[in-house]
Amino acid sequence: MSVPVTRRQLLAGTGTLGAGIAFTGAVEALFSGCAQAADVGGAAGYGALMPDPKGVLDLPRGFRYTILSREGEPLRSGEGPVPSHHDGMAAFPGRRPGEVRLVRNHENRPDARHRVPAVDGLTYDPAGKGGCTVLEVDAAGRVRSERVGIAGTAVNCAGGPTPWGTWLTCEETEDTAGTNGYEKDHGFVFEVDPRGRTEPVPLTAMGRFQHEAVAVDPRDGVVYETEDAFAAPFGLFYRFLPRRPRGGIGSLRAGGRLEAMRVPDVPDLSVVREPGTVFERIEWVKVPDPLARQTPIRLQDFGRRGITHAQKLEGCYWGGDRVYFVSSYARRREGAGADHFGQVWSYEPARRRLTLVLVFGPDSDVQAPGDSPDNICLAPQGGLMVCEDGDGGQHVFGVTRSRKVYPMARNRQNIGTDAEPEWGEFAGVTFSPDGRTMFVNVYEPGTTFAITGPWRRH
Repeated sequence: MSVPVTRRQLLAGTGTLGAGIAFTGAVEALFSGCAQAADVGGAAGYGALMPDPKGVLDLPRGFRYTILSREGEPLRSGEGPVPSHHDGMAAFPGRRPGEVRLVRNHENRPDARHRVPAVDGLTYDPAGKGGCTVLEVDAAGRVRSERVGIAGTAVNCAGGPTPWGTWLTCEETEDTAGTNGYEKDHGFVFEVDPRGRTEPVPLTAMGRFQHEAVAVDPRDGVVYETEDAFAAPFGLFYRFLPRRPRGGIGSLRAGGRLEAMRVPDVPDLSVVREPGTVFERIEWVKVPDPLARQTPIRLQDFGRRGITHAQKLEGCYWGGDRVYFVSSYARRREGAGADHFGQVWSYEPARRRLTLVLVFGPDSDVQAPGDSPDNICLAPQGGLMVCEDGDGGQHVFGVTRSRKVYPMARNRQNIGTDAEPEWGEFAGVTFSPDGRTMFVNVYEPGTTFAITGPWRRH
C-alpha cells in the first residue's frame, strides 16, 4: 500500500520515495508528452540547494536569480508604489522575440501596506485594494515597464491564463457591499489583457465565492475553478460552460452555466488516501444561485445526494487532456474527514474520470519541502513545479516524470525573528513561453524573481 510522501523524503530524494508517491499511467503519459521533456535518470532534479550569500534565495548550482520587482518600490508607470502581497501570476509572449509580459496578482485585504493604485478606467471598486500589475521583461531579463492592469478588486489570490492570451484573476473573498467599506460586491473573476487596458467587469456568471484558481480547457472553452474554503463546510470544484465557447477577449461576459463536481458516494475528498485511486462517471450539478445572494454556494441545496467538498482547494492548471488541481491540506480538527498535508488531483473531462495523483503526509522536519502544495504549473522540461505554503521553510519543488521529487528553490528572507523565524510562501510559479526562465513570487515581502540556468540538466 502506498504511503503519503513526507517532507524529509522529498528533500532527501532517496530510493524510498518511489513507495511514497504513486503516479497513474495517465500522468506518465502527460509528462512524457511534454514537447521539451527529456528522459530523466539518476538523481532527481538539479542537485542540492546552494546557500545564497545574500540570504535571499537558495538555488541549485548553476542557477541564478534576478529580482524584477519589490513591493514599495515605485512602479515604472509612475502610478504609485509596487503593491503588496505578490500572488498568482502567468507569463505571456511580449512584443518581440524573447520578451515576456507578466500579469501578477496582489492579494490585498483592507489592511494592505501598499494598495494597487486606483487608476481611472481600471478600477472596479475604489475601496478595493487588490488587483493586478503587468510587467514587460525584455530578452535580457530587464524590466522595461510596470503598470496597473486592474484595480479596485479584493484579495486577488491566483487565477489562470486563457488560450486567447488573457489572465483571469480571482477574488478570494465573499465580502458584499458595505463590508470593510466596499462599495460593490466581491468574490468574482475578472479578465485582464496583458497587451492593453482592461475594463474592470466582474464575470458574475462564473460564481461569487472564495475563488482561488482557474484552468481553461482549450478544446471547448470550459473553465474549471477551485474554491479555497478553509473552514467547514469546505469548498467545491466547479466548471463553467460558457455561452461563447470559442473564447476571445470579453467572451466570458456573455455568461454560461456554473456547475459543481459530485463524486458519487464521496462527500469529502480528504478521506481518499491511496495515490492512483480512480473515480469514474463523475457528475456535474447545476449551481442553484451562482451569485450567492442569500447563501454561499457551498451551503446551497444540491439535492438529496449532496455535493463533494474539499478543504483548501487551491492551485489549478490545464495540461494535455486534463486539469490538475490541489488541496493544500485537510485537518480533522477543522471538520475534514481525514488529515493530509496536500493532495494533487487530475480530472479527465472526456472520460469523466477523477484520479488522486499524489498525497503529502506529515513529518517532523518542517524545514524540508513537501508541506501544503499551493500554486502549480507544468514545467517545459517535463513534470510539475509546485509552490509550497506550509509550516517552516518555504520551497518551490519539482516532480519529475520518473516519479522523483526535488527541491528547486528555498526562500531565505526571514520575516519573523531569530528566535521564531518565518519565511514568506512562494506563489505564481510560471515559465516564459520559450521555457528558459522560471518566474515566481514570494508573497511576503512581495518580490518577483526571474530564475535562469541549465534547465535541461537533470
